[in-house]
Amino acid sequence: MAKPLNLIVASAENRVIGQGRRLPFHIPEDKAWFHAKTANTVCVLGRICYEIWPRVLLDGRQPVVITSQPAQVRADAGRRFGAGAAARVRLAPDVPAALAAARRLPGEIMVCGGQRIYEETLPLADRLLLTLVHADVPGDVFMPEWRHLPWRETWRKDSSDANHRYTFSILERAAGATGP
Repeated sequence: MAKPLNLIVASAENRVIGQGRRLPFHIPEDKAWFHAKTANTVCVLGRICYEIWPRVLLDGRQPVVITSQPAQVRADAGRRFGAGAAARVRLAPDVPAALAAARRLPGEIMVCGGQRIYEETLPLADRLLLTLVHADVPGDVFMPEWRHLPWRETWRKDSSDANHRYTFSILERAAGATGP
C-alpha cells in the first residue's frame, strides 16, 4: 500500500497563496500549525518554496526539492545550513520522481508548494491540511481549485487574529474517490 499523500497550504478565499515570493498574510497561529504538521515529515516542494523557507531542514524535516537547477540548490543548502546540509536535501527533476523519492523515505509525505507542485499533486492527494483565510488578497501565486473534489472534512477549527479570520481544516478524500 502506498503512503498517503498530504498537501498542506494556507490559501485566501480567492485561492491566493503567494505574492512576490512571500506569503500574502502573516498569521502566527498558521505558521505554528504549519511547522508542527511538517516536523518529522518528508516535505516535497519546489525550489522557490525551498529557498524562502528558513526552517526547511529543522525539526526532522526531510526536504525533496523539485528543481531544474540542482547545483544551485546544493550550493544554497551548504551556504544556508552548513557543511553536510546538501546531503540532507534530496533533489528531483519533476513531481513523479519527487514522489517516488519521498515514498522511499521514512515518515509522512507533506507537499508544501508551490503552485505548480500543488497543481500536479492535488489530483493524487489523500488529505488536504488547509488554512482558509476568509479574505480576498492580491497575489501572483494560486492554489488550484480544491472545492469541487470529493473531500470529507474530518477536523475543523475556526480562529482569528487582529487582521484575519481563518479556518484550519483537515479534508480527506472521500472513500472510493480517485482523481478530480
